[in-house]
Amino acid sequence: MDHGRARRVVLIAVTVCAALYAALFLGLLFGQRQILFRQDAADVDPATLGLEAATVRLKTEDGESLVAWSIAGMGVLAIEYRGYGASTGRPNERGLKLDGEATYAAAIASGAKPERIVVMGESLGSGVAVSIAARHKVGALVLDSPYSSIADVAAAAYWFVPVRALLRDPFRNDLLIAQVNAPTLMVHGTKDPVVPIRFGEKLFALADPPKTFWRVEGAGHLALGERLADVLDWIDRTIG
Repeated sequence: MDHGRARRVVLIAVTVCAALYAALFLGLLFGQRQILFRQDAADVDPATLGLEAATVRLKTEDGESLVAWSIAGMGVLAIEYRGYGASTGRPNERGLKLDGEATYAAAIASGAKPERIVVMGESLGSGVAVSIAARHKVGALVLDSPYSSIADVAAAAYWFVPVRALLRDPFRNDLLIAQVNAPTLMVHGTKDPVVPIRFGEKLFALADPPKTFWRVEGAGHLALGERLADVLDWIDRTIG
């Protein structure tokens, strides 16, 4: 192969690689919320899950309407974030945290005492739970598969792209967790492929005591279910 032809082959290869990288870069830039917020448009009847729950609507500060389940006999108020299920709006970090604020306000309005409120968040929702517990008096904070920040998780997954500069919803739990003045329990699977356990451990290191971290050996993402009985016992002992 002559030198001119070799240069053309190299140039074509470099051009193709650059084009693919640019496509990936633009895909992450403009599609990041579709990746982070995986919405399910289907509404779910709690009865199909064997739950006796009243379906209520909560209004957020910015005017969105959220579907919430008030589960009888359990004292649980669970919400569908904006854009999920039959809740209105589009999800983003600020919006989800406003959803959390509306949920806390509804719990207080129903007569719940702050010291009896246990804020629970799983995976992405741990960012909402940490925000609530950092801003309000609560009895306890329980997190399933939490992270130090979405920025940390994304930067590890997409190490070849300047994710931190592109990210619109960084969810910096690492900057808020020290403001939580309540007993905190974190549960994380050692084989979590979505939020590697090192990011949960990083968040735990930044939290103030009293705090507890349970490693669930061999478990993947969302490991709390494997220790549910222990979690319920921990809650009873903590706020009982």
